[in-house]
Amino acid sequence: MPILSSLIAAVAPMALYLIIIWKMDKNEREPLAMILFHFIWGAFGAIILGLIGSVILTLFLSVHLFSESQHGLIQTIIFAPFAEEIAKGVFLLWTVNSRKFDNLTDGIVYGSAIGLGFGMTENFTYFLSYGDTFASWLYLVIVRSLFSAVMHCIATATFGAFLAIFKFSKHPLRNILPFAGMLIAMLIHFLWNASVSFDGNYFYGLLFMILLIIIFIMTIKLSVHYENVIIKSELNEESELGILPQNHVMILASNLRFRKGWIDEEIRTKYINAVVKLAFRKYQLKNSTNKNQNFYEEQVSLYRYTIPKILSKELA
Repeated sequence: MPILSSLIAAVAPMALYLIIIWKMDKNEREPLAMILFHFIWGAFGAIILGLIGSVILTLFLSVHLFSESQHGLIQTIIFAPFAEEIAKGVFLLWTVNSRKFDNLTDGIVYGSAIGLGFGMTENFTYFLSYGDTFASWLYLVIVRSLFSAVMHCIATATFGAFLAIFKFSKHPLRNILPFAGMLIAMLIHFLWNASVSFDGNYFYGLLFMILLIIIFIMTIKLSVHYENVIIKSELNEESELGILPQNHVMILASNLRFRKGWIDEEIRTKYINAVVKLAFRKYQLKNSTNKNQNFYEEQVSLYRYTIPKILSKELA
């Protein structure tokens, strides 16, 4: 098939998935530039790093007596999940230290962006290499866009979620969370690759991915719901301090805040952004390590000063 058709088929679904996942983060969306930065890492940096890792592991295989078919299976089922998940996930070890990495949803979104970028490039190479006829090309586009690339998205998002829990946890065993997240990401990758590598298992692989996609969507929804619980709890404290009206709390902790009419439209967006950030910064202050506490304290003070100023324009 023509290169342009394969490029469009590789880029368009991943871009659509990325936008959908980004929009599901309703409370404090990450900057698009940061999302694209992670997507590009997945599309190029992780691909290159993953290839290097695979080559090193393949050299290890070459000194052992395995048949050519065994080499292929070991490469696909064991080495690919190991090398590729590390290559995708290593970038999140930098992201987790960013102050823009605020909560569980952020870990999922950033991890998804990397996984989708990786899936896009991998899909493009598959479409060019194995799409000999239109029928085979179309089959690859459907299966890889709906399942294989989505597997990369979910696997890296899982690692991102575990990093988020690690960042804002004070549990004594928190240090095992990054390793647990990476192992689960590798397991997801391993199970999918194993299911499509043996005759008769493909159907079970599709069922596994459908179940995984459902769990993934539900996890994002639950994460956003938990954020609303945090917003309500933290803003109740602020209303008692007189920072904002009590009758605003229920609105701000739900999708009602996106409706018009409950507050002056000239200040609604600015007000929502300020109160949501105040709620999250308070929560992060309570759960952060000493390294970031000064920053969160300054942020809380800033928004407590800013919010009454914003409201005063409505009351004027």
